[in-house]
Amino acid sequence: MRKAQRLLLLAVPALFTSAAAALEGPDQYPNGSENFMAGALPPPGNYFINYLGYYQGDYRDNRGDKVPGLKVNATFDALRYIHVTNQKIFGGDWAMHAIVPLVYQKLHTPIPAIGTGSTFGLGDIVIDPIIIGWHLPPDWHLTVGLDIYLPTGKYNRNDPTESIGANYYSFEPIFAFTYLNQSGFEATAKLMYNIKTKNRDTDYESGDNFHMDYLLGQHFGPWAVGLAGYYLTQTTDDRIDGRQVGPDGRRGKVFAYGPALKYDYKGTSLVASWSHESGVENRFQGNKFYFKFVTGF
Repeated sequence: MRKAQRLLLLAVPALFTSAAAALEGPDQYPNGSENFMAGALPPPGNYFINYLGYYQGDYRDNRGDKVPGLKVNATFDALRYIHVTNQKIFGGDWAMHAIVPLVYQKLHTPIPAIGTGSTFGLGDIVIDPIIIGWHLPPDWHLTVGLDIYLPTGKYNRNDPTESIGANYYSFEPIFAFTYLNQSGFEATAKLMYNIKTKNRDTDYESGDNFHMDYLLGQHFGPWAVGLAGYYLTQTTDDRIDGRQVGPDGRRGKVFAYGPALKYDYKGTSLVASWSHESGVENRFQGNKFYFKFVTGF
């Protein structure tokens, strides 16, 4: 009980911003949300992507052991608008996007004063005014950008069961590539580095992390199947009032894997995926499901 209480009160959980779950310093990026063709910017035009997902997990400590009674489940829906311009920057297509997440979460804790609670609300909105994509014939596609996470999500510093947003800004450089050859084999990765600012309500500063989504797949006409997932490792310590939190800085890590399926029909793509998390430390460990709808207009 004391162990769980220390973890929770130090962390002040804020779960599933942009549709993901973690403690203080949540994954504002929904790990595993990108897979097929993630490195290929579409042609000039306007596009809409809807990410519908579900996550359930139990918290793991710095040895990977389950913390009894500390678990979460959440359903989320993120709406993403992408505008690809006719302008070029460094020879690549210039685009911009915005993502607005809505989240329902239920957090179970072993602490009687907090107990179990559920909430629904807006998560942290994401914007990126400068995305640049290149297409390198015949098989390569590259995209770079800088996502900016805004502290717009519902947040209560005194009750983690009422918190969805992270309550801080973060900045995330992105590099993504897709290799798709004439036989339909695809290898895709989206590499990101998340740089967090301090939560000024708690003086807690979560550590930065490197993370990536990946996919190895095969296309068959309008269908594609693949192995997809994500990897995350925290690169700097969590700090509170300028001091390292715990003996290891609460550095989290996770590796996830699972199947992904895509179907294209008249300019619309439907994508389904399941990711199973393993090797987890200082994070929730569980399963994540996505259904993605992509269309141009």
